[in-house]
Amino acid sequence: MSIYRIAHLSDPHLPPPPGAFGWKDVFTKRLLSRIAWRKKRKVHRPEVLAALVADLKAAAPDHVVISGDLTNFASRTEISAARKWLESLGEPANFTVSPGNHDALAGAGGQERFAIWAPWLGDTGESQFPQVRVRGPVAIFNLCSAVPTAPHLATGRLGEDQLRKLDAALADPAYANLFRLVVLHHPPHEGAVSKRKALDDRHALHAVLERRGADLVLHGHAHEALLGALRGPNGATIPVLGVPSASARPNRHGPARWNAIEIEPRAHGGFDVRIVARGVEAGREGLAELGLFSLTEAVDQRG
Repeated sequence: MSIYRIAHLSDPHLPPPPGAFGWKDVFTKRLLSRIAWRKKRKVHRPEVLAALVADLKAAAPDHVVISGDLTNFASRTEISAARKWLESLGEPANFTVSPGNHDALAGAGGQERFAIWAPWLGDTGESQFPQVRVRGPVAIFNLCSAVPTAPHLATGRLGEDQLRKLDAALADPAYANLFRLVVLHHPPHEGAVSKRKALDDRHALHAVLERRGADLVLHGHAHEALLGALRGPNGATIPVLGVPSASARPNRHGPARWNAIEIEPRAHGGFDVRIVARGVEAGREGLAELGLFSLTEAVDQRG
């Protein structure tokens, strides 16, 4: 059986373009983010992101998942600039974007603020979630945990309506024999991030996944390489995988990395999944292979 390859990167934190921060923003949470960016810009480097994107393109994956935080202040100028960056990557149908908390940092509007990214969110041409895209043997369930929050908070929330629709989508028999991949920005498992950065309604998501199941959950937000697990139906284990920021030079969280997820259908049902991690190594130019592992074996050893 042929292998389907999905690349996962997250949290590129694109450099703010001119006009990304205006005088009216001093009265919003954007001011705090602007102050924080003075330090963060030393970590999030455009040359690192460019090297990672070049490495990813050379690998020619079948599909690319980007799990949020393309922007820093969520201004209209930034969101528009992020679209231009997405356009530079390739055809929108080959990329799926799940917005992050920085993409909804402040300002009016809900998910409609992402309408300009609609071609990268799903196949409906809308900015509503969840969206389901079928690519090869994979059904991608794209969620949005990005919501505006109070100062000093970076929490996420899916909401009852999105969770209800996810429950129905995961139960749809049309996806029963596909590899069901769930994508969101915030880590859904316990202990991945502090309470002020956590997914507020993660327990409701746990209940949906335990009832309906999934094959893999991808996330960003933590800026670390993380491997976790959630409970699926009948005691099954659902692996959860996160990556560091795609633009980060070596720092306390971990330098830039992307994961190649190789999904191979078995002849008699089910899938074998292998992860190939590629990223920045201190003292070495370019990106290198950091390791590879069987996802099932890694989760079994962890648990």
